[in-house]
Amino acid sequence: MIKVSIVGGTGYTAGELLRILLHHPLVEIESVISTTSVGMPVAEVHRDLLGETNLLFAETFDQPDVIFLCLGHGLSRDFLEKNRLPQGCRIIDLGNDFRNEPVFEGKEFCFGLCELNREMIRKADYIANPGCFATSVMLALLPLAAEDLLRDEIHVHAITGSTGAGKKPGETTHFSYRDNNLSVYKPFKHQHLTEIGNTLKAAGSSQVPQINFVPMRGDFTRGIFASIYTKWHDSMPQMEMIERYKSYYAASPFVFVSEKSISLKEVVNSNKGLLHIEFHNGYIHITSIIDNLVKGASGQAVQNMNLMFGLEETTGLKLKGSAF
Repeated sequence: MIKVSIVGGTGYTAGELLRILLHHPLVEIESVISTTSVGMPVAEVHRDLLGETNLLFAETFDQPDVIFLCLGHGLSRDFLEKNRLPQGCRIIDLGNDFRNEPVFEGKEFCFGLCELNREMIRKADYIANPGCFATSVMLALLPLAAEDLLRDEIHVHAITGSTGAGKKPGETTHFSYRDNNLSVYKPFKHQHLTEIGNTLKAAGSSQVPQINFVPMRGDFTRGIFASIYTKWHDSMPQMEMIERYKSYYAASPFVFVSEKSISLKEVVNSNKGLLHIEFHNGYIHITSIIDNLVKGASGQAVQNMNLMFGLEETTGLKLKGSAF
């Protein structure tokens, strides 16, 4: 059994990790760390776990094999500076601390996008889990980057559920603001742009064109729906490019290319990423959908853990979407 500790245990990503790992056949949850809820039953905070676990929030960990950091962005470095981990303990960070600056105190964090870095992840001890928006965009563009076909500006319009903003309430996460409402935030300057650009280059793109990214807040709780397009200059037949997408993801157990249009509910609560590709007026258009808390965060983290420990990649992650 893999002994797991979760740090920052009261947030949405920690709740999703618990939902998945409590039913993982090869995991034992050793501790769930929270500085604000020590001694409180985990199921009192994560109400969907009532009857699933008797775990209490703890102040510290014991001897985990792997520790998941579910802390606010910028806090993982502080935690690692202040806490000595057991010898051989592996780290999966769900924040953004190590995605673009992967070396810290002699530890080198591997970027945990399984569809690109699967073999590197198998050998890694430290993982920087990708961002949710970044995951949806990268899955859409990786096959084009691998063929070095990203030559013109890339346009991304993507909408996310309210859970993407985290559990701490704020003016734009309040029900009265979100309900029956849409809004743009951080246009052209979202923090995920750097990791997207770095990843496309690592995938084989000789250049990374300007990415015009317009993120939006949705009036729903879970999921990311990304609409992405760029000019299509290549003489390759369009159907051949679609087949190359399918071939690129043939070894990926969670990413699928749909021949029909896709809708967000098809991936909610699952670790799937679905893509749909069309060509219009000299452009290639890719629709990409994921659940921001699962494939965009906690599910992807468990997928990384499975690879790190030599398990079947899908272990504990065969989750069905809720399409109705």
